[in-house]
This record gives sequence, C-alpha cells and structure tokens, in this order.
Amino acid sequence: MTDGGLTVETSIESVEALSKEAEGLKVKLEEERQKLNDVPLTTVAARLEPIPPLNIKPRRVLKGHQGKVLCSDWCNDKRHLVSSSQDGKMIIWDAFTTNKEHAVTMPTTWVMACAYAPTGSMVACGGLDNKVTVYPLSFDEDVTQKKKAVGTHTSYMSCCTFPYSDQQILTGSGDSTCALWDVESGLMLQSFHGHQGDVMALNLAPSENGNTFVSGGCDKMALIWDMRTGQCVQSFEGHESDINSVKFYPSGDAIATGSDDATCRLFDLRADREIAIYTKESIIFGVNAIDFSVSGRLLFAGYNDYTVNVWDTLKCQRLTILYGHENRVSCLKMSPDGTSISTGSWDFTLRIWA
Repeated sequence: MTDGGLTVETSIESVEALSKEAEGLKVKLEEERQKLNDVPLTTVAARLEPIPPLNIKPRRVLKGHQGKVLCSDWCNDKRHLVSSSQDGKMIIWDAFTTNKEHAVTMPTTWVMACAYAPTGSMVACGGLDNKVTVYPLSFDEDVTQKKKAVGTHTSYMSCCTFPYSDQQILTGSGDSTCALWDVESGLMLQSFHGHQGDVMALNLAPSENGNTFVSGGCDKMALIWDMRTGQCVQSFEGHESDINSVKFYPSGDAIATGSDDATCRLFDLRADREIAIYTKESIIFGVNAIDFSVSGRLLFAGYNDYTVNVWDTLKCQRLTILYGHENRVSCLKMSPDGTSISTGSWDFTLRIWA
C-alpha cells in the first residue's frame, strides 16, 4: 500500500516543483525583457534633429456620401480611392479631380470595411451583412452585375485587406476571429482564433516579412499572426480600452496601435514590449485610425474630437494638429507614394491632405 501512497506523493511534489520552475522561468523572462529595455526610445531619439515645421494642408474635399464615412483605401495607382459609408454606398473616387468614377449601392448600411485589390482591378467590402463581397471594376458594364460574395462571418465584418495578391482576402469580424479566404472559390483557407472580443482592425506586415499580420480588438490586445499556420505568434497588452487601429512600422519590426483610451502606442516585436506611448493630458478623445509616413518618422492619428494629430514617432512629441473635419475622423490612410494622406469622417466627407 505504501508504494501507492508514495507515487501519489511524489507526483504531487513533482507538480509543485514544476509550478515553482514555471514561476521562476516567468521571473527570468521578465528580467531578460528588462535587460533588453536598456534605454527609453525618447532618450535615444534626443540625439536626433527635430523635424522642421510641417506644412500639411487640406487640398481636396470629396463630397458625395449621404452618411458617415466608415472606411477608405488607396489604390496602388496613387490616384484612386475607395470609400464606404453608413449610407450603404461604396464610392470610387479620382482623388486628383474629385470625380466619382463608380458609386455602388450595397445590400446593407454600415459598410464598415473596404479595400482595393493590389492590381486595382477590384474592390472588396463588407459590414453589417457579415459578408465580404468583391466587385470587379470596369466601365463596360454595371459593377454590381459581377459582384461576388466571398466569405461569411457569424457577426459583422469590421476590416478587410488583400494579402499581396488579388487571389486572397483577409477579414476581421465582430465574431472575434480573422479569416483568410480564396477569392475565386470562396473557401476559407485559414481562420485565426485568439481574440476575446470583436476584432476591429488588421494590417499586413511589409511584404519583406510576408506571411504575418497584426490584429487589434475590443479585448485591448494586439496579436501577431502567422498566416500559414493560423497561430498567434506574439501578443501585446497595455491599452486600457478597445484597440481601433493597428499598423506595422515600415521596417516591420514594430507595430503601432490606436485606442479608445485616447493613446497611441508603439510595440517592438524584437523587444517584445511597449516602447512608446503617444499621449497628452489635453487629449481625452479616442483614436479611430492611425498610419505612418513612408519613413515611419511621423505617426498620423485620427481622433473623435474631429482632429488629426501628427506625432514624431521617435521623440513621442506632437508636431501639429490638422483641423478641418466637422465630426469624428473615422479612417485615415497614407497614399502609397507617401505624398498625401486621406481622411474620412462622420461629417460625410473625405479630405486629402498634403
């Protein structure tokens, strides 16, 4: 009998020993992290020349939506924009002339997501209909005739993008998952489970480090995913409220996040931690959209107080504020060549700044 008792005791002891070891390893990991955290980003950046005054002005106003603009995306031709709105319309704009080239009425209002395919030959969108639908763009026939539903989530679709080709589309949803779909067959190629709340935003890593993307959600987390395996490979916490926007730093080594907690943050993938926070006492409104300049030195952020703040990414200082919108700024995108930014707002308009 004693032998049996001994084995139970030893197994309890070994579990306790393993638990202790796990705790010890956690402490060691945190110590290693702190070692990597040798000097704050702002201290390093103090040596850098300050950025000369920026002269960014509104250059175009795009009017045509009858409801809140919810999403926009640039075409790779650097000239065309797609925007979607609460009015159920998706509009293709020529950003130079402000002409509307296509206006597509959707089967649903609150079209929360839209994206241009890399070749510029089609756009995708979705929202409260839980679906992602693609529309080939051509002037020969009615765009809606050729539309195609690709994938369906069990809740609203909040964001979408084409990873590196027109053949696949990546979506994020209120059902707390992301999914990768094959455009042609409509089959789900991969699903990504890890968020504990609605997924609000996603962004692809710069193509040199292809196959990874970041998602942010209402669980206050930003997660890095491997597109091939569907596994979450890194997670970042620190925000005190929903994350509404995520963006890879141009080098692919860091991600920025914008949140309802009125801050933007920068997380470094190599150091595995937050390295900067963009905040001021006077900023009390949530961040809806962020994007970097081409070099990554500037971080643009659109807020609920109708403004766009421009931050020095490295010095963590606010450089200027862009005024012009008459309601919250809901989306913001740097043009592919980095010469201008587009903003969309609940005031029903889009603006091009340069």
